[in-house]
Amino acid sequence: MSSLLYALGRAAHRRWGVVLVCAVLVIGLAAGAAAVLSRGTDDAFAVPGTESQEALDRLEQTFPAASGTSAQVVVVAQDGDVSAPQVTGAVAEVVAQLEGIDQVAAVASPLAEDGSLSPDAEVSDDGDATIVSVQLNAPDASAATQERLLEIAEDATGEDVRVTAGGAAFPAAAPGLTPTEGLGLLVALVVLGLAFGSLLAAGMPLLTAVVGVALTTCAIFAATAVVDVSATAPLLAVMIGLAVGIDYALFILARHRAQLAAGLDPEESTGRAVATAGSAVVFAGLTVMIALAGLGVAGIPFLTVMGLAAAVAVLVAVLVDLTLLPALFGLLGRRLVPRPRAPRRRRRPGTAGRRGAADRWVSGVLRAPLAVTAVVVAGLALAAVPALDLRLALPGADAGQRGTPARDTYDLVSEEFGPGYNGRLLVTGDVVASTDPLGLVEAVAEELRALDGVASVPLATPNEDADTMVVQVVPEGGPTSVQTQRLVEEIRALAPAIEREHGVAVSVTGQTAVGIDISARLMGALAPFGVLVVGLSLVLLAMVFRSVWVPVTAAVGFVLSIGAALGSVVAVYQWGWLEGPLHTVATGPVISFMPIILMAVLFGLAMDYEVFLVSGMREQWVRTRDARAAVRRGFTSAAKVVTAAALIMFAVFAAFVPEGDATLQPIALGLAVGVFVDAFVVRMTLVPAVMALLGQRAWWLPRWLERALPSFDVEGEGLGSQIALRDWPHPGAAPGVHAQDLALDLGGEPLLAGLDLTVEPGRVLLATSGTRTSRTALAMVLAARTAPTSGRLKVAGAVLPQQAWSARRSVALVRCVEEGGEEDDVAAAVRRAVRPGTRVLVLDGLDSVPTAAARQAALDAVGAACAGRGVAAVVTATEEAVTGLRLDALDAALLDLSSRAPRTAPLEEARSWHA
Repeated sequence: MSSLLYALGRAAHRRWGVVLVCAVLVIGLAAGAAAVLSRGTDDAFAVPGTESQEALDRLEQTFPAASGTSAQVVVVAQDGDVSAPQVTGAVAEVVAQLEGIDQVAAVASPLAEDGSLSPDAEVSDDGDATIVSVQLNAPDASAATQERLLEIAEDATGEDVRVTAGGAAFPAAAPGLTPTEGLGLLVALVVLGLAFGSLLAAGMPLLTAVVGVALTTCAIFAATAVVDVSATAPLLAVMIGLAVGIDYALFILARHRAQLAAGLDPEESTGRAVATAGSAVVFAGLTVMIALAGLGVAGIPFLTVMGLAAAVAVLVAVLVDLTLLPALFGLLGRRLVPRPRAPRRRRRPGTAGRRGAADRWVSGVLRAPLAVTAVVVAGLALAAVPALDLRLALPGADAGQRGTPARDTYDLVSEEFGPGYNGRLLVTGDVVASTDPLGLVEAVAEELRALDGVASVPLATPNEDADTMVVQVVPEGGPTSVQTQRLVEEIRALAPAIEREHGVAVSVTGQTAVGIDISARLMGALAPFGVLVVGLSLVLLAMVFRSVWVPVTAAVGFVLSIGAALGSVVAVYQWGWLEGPLHTVATGPVISFMPIILMAVLFGLAMDYEVFLVSGMREQWVRTRDARAAVRRGFTSAAKVVTAAALIMFAVFAAFVPEGDATLQPIALGLAVGVFVDAFVVRMTLVPAVMALLGQRAWWLPRWLERALPSFDVEGEGLGSQIALRDWPHPGAAPGVHAQDLALDLGGEPLLAGLDLTVEPGRVLLATSGTRTSRTALAMVLAARTAPTSGRLKVAGAVLPQQAWSARRSVALVRCVEEGGEEDDVAAAVRRAVRPGTRVLVLDGLDSVPTAAARQAALDAVGAACAGRGVAAVVTATEEAVTGLRLDALDAALLDLSSRAPRTAPLEEARSWHA
């Protein structure tokens, strides 16, 4: 991958004008697609497969009026008596106007036929308020209907009554961006300016992040043409896209400027920065995307779409930073070279040099690693205690901003009638088999009235066809209370008894029940998702660092960070801590999908910081084998960039807290606290302490696991080998086969050792003798199918094993054992394998061809490819298999694999071997 990124970075730098024009065109096309295709967002939450959703779907078919949304119009008597004639007259006028609205299916008037207050009316305990319930015939109220409801309420308000309209017909306002979020970008600019000492350099990560967010937002709104997208999804994508876009660009830019300061050519520096830091960015981005896409494990469509939208934001950020950023490097050229620092004053003899903050910090940690580990673990465990009280719920009208009709009506209903009137339940069932549907519905209603936690049952009726019943239950608790959740569970537990006694299978539904089911589904998904994320972190980090203890330490640290983040969210948004300073919109259960999104995003960021910090430690360990010094030097080399990245992340997330809506506030706070804790407490404090305690054991990996795990060159280490061998064996060397001191061990058994060989284009190398295993091993190594254990190797101009993907496109491999035994089988296979672009041909196992004529035909085909196409060829066989064959037409050399010191000789010198 580093080779691909190296080429991509250099190409973007060289053709920066083309890249910038393409970027402008892509942004324009994306904006046009969003403008044409967007259908707007949809906040209808649904969970297929739950009892409440299935019951609601049935109601839409059999009882549409009951399945639609509803509104509440609250009438409050100014003098305290809602039964007064002037108040009932105002109520009658309101009811008459409500019945004239197009989407209204029914209006439950609190008045009797004579115009007085009905005995069955919903009246507050002190008699000063009543509710007019309005049932709509659609799942969503149109803007015209909402406007008309508010207009009726406003017109009816006067000296005698105060009228407000609210309810489910008025969903919470869609979240949007505010000037406060801009403070996060301002803080990011300040941090970048201090880190780079240049406003020009500081502005580049912000520019690329904004471009990425713009593209993502356009893509999400264009996608609303085919999928339902919640209003929170674009804002979540903006928040995550800004954070990771700035951070990823910061890593690449920091590497580029460091290389420029070392005197590297700008184009070469761009290629290396994209190949090295860019490889880490790709790794970090992939982990975040995998985790976000993993939100689909919950089986909730709106959450899956939200996770995919955020994953797209990360993907776009990575692509922009790998293409547009190097193009900007090309545009600015040497203007990005850091200015030389002013020379420090000469120190007095005998005084120590001034150490940086990172060096002082890690030295303090390493002075008492056991105490630091104990304090950090105990402190984070204590911070996670509030998370034990975590409760989840979907946002309702109580999550809206105070002063909006929906929130004011919600608060008024709770104050006058009780919180349960805002969270009514619908109990429905099929009564088509009943001979007395009215009596059956009333009997079921009586059973429900007897349950603890039921405030009232104001409505119990079958539909017009008398095949479906609806019983409206008002709980004593609010929509998100534990009391209401228990009531739903109790009704469902009572359902079998109702079916036995009355012959009707009942289900609980309604918006409150749907919210409870979604929260339960998400709470149940937390454990498997957490196992998935932690398990993924163990595997990925083991691949990167070739260690057991580094991944374990990272995973434990991630769990501690998640606990602290969830603890802060519970303390603020459930317990009400810092409610004023943080402008908390509402306190109560946390938004249902907050924990799983927090885990997904923080997982990727935690792995990002782990890679950038620990990769430096591993580099020092490999070079010096001094575990303690490796921790110190690796930490100080990466601390500045990681500190800047974490501060930027924290600022961006924290900026969404004060003015965010109730949905976004807990997510933003959790991410801000999680990033701060994970970067500064876990990665920069706990990890160095634990690494110091482990010492050399930190880099231990069992041999069997070493062989099983694929290698992920996250820091582009392989690129160094490619650059070092770029002009090897000499500048302008033809793209054949070149090997020096080549070795291959398999399971501790040396198959190849100390092998030197050169095969120029147009020439043939016959590798004979030795064992069949060693001959096949040579063929597989030279064909880029097996990585050598050590040594230098270039095949078709590609450095192996780093550029195996490139070599395979130019190497033709023919295995004789797979081609049959007829005379022309192998020869035909050789001719088919050699195509335009083939530079190297490997023919393995010529000795398996049964006849001399067939072997001769195969060699003739190899010779034709070498002479006609300039291919470099390697043929493996036993000595006996080539003895007696016509070799004069071949420009060949012979490699004897049978001796301990393999030697290559021109064919003329080796003729005695075939005597």
